[in-house]
Amino acid sequence: MADLHTTTLGESGPWVVFCHGLFGQGKNWTTAAKTLAGSHRVLLVDMPNHGRSAWTDHLDYVDMADAVAELLDPAEPAALVGHSMGGKAAMLLALRHPELVERLCVVDMSPVTYEEGGREEFGRYIRAMRSLDLAALETRAQADEAMSEAAPSPTVRGFLLQNLRRDTAEGGASWRWQPNLELLAEELDVLGSWPEDRVADAPPYDGPVLWVAGAESPYVQPEHAEAMERLFPRVRKVTVKNAGHWVHSQQPEVFAEVLRRFVDAPA
Repeated sequence: MADLHTTTLGESGPWVVFCHGLFGQGKNWTTAAKTLAGSHRVLLVDMPNHGRSAWTDHLDYVDMADAVAELLDPAEPAALVGHSMGGKAAMLLALRHPELVERLCVVDMSPVTYEEGGREEFGRYIRAMRSLDLAALETRAQADEAMSEAAPSPTVRGFLLQNLRRDTAEGGASWRWQPNLELLAEELDVLGSWPEDRVADAPPYDGPVLWVAGAESPYVQPEHAEAMERLFPRVRKVTVKNAGHWVHSQQPEVFAEVLRRFVDAPA
């Protein structure tokens, strides 16, 4: 299992655990987490091969889900929130370890294998990140300019560049990418998949489920509803206007309020 880095906010109350998506890290959820921390304990997880968590030799959604499950306690089931890659891991965790999950929020992701699955878009981002000459890089502004063709949106580019870290090592300063870009490039097909065979014998998760979709995103479509309702019969869908795939970054206040109402609602 991967060694996962976590950050905790709040001192008392029920647990809310956040799992980020591809190229993300736990701190991406800080805005939503701060709205909850007064009455909840919030756990921000750096998923495997991201942030300050350990790298692995391969990418597997079940392994990812089980690694997060090791952080949870059946004596205190958590509200689990997952976006994109983290959404698939969160869904699998709820199906495989329902005793650990009091309720589930899935953000802009469906329990399906996407034929394209963003592979072209995400592959373009990875190629641009890997092609950056870190040894010659002097400023973050230079990196931003170099990434502008692959990621024209300043919001998306800023999100990707959060993963570029400057280390002061012996002999001078150096730059590095936090995610395991080589592995992510190799496993893009896995990222777009849904391991149906690994949950075929699992009963549906019977806790409350909130399914948040970005109105401008392709990842939650009407044809995905059958799979979602079969696995999560108590699902309720909310679509956020003027938001694409990164709902919580593009509409942070709206998302935080929708999530707060969900985690505070009676089960």
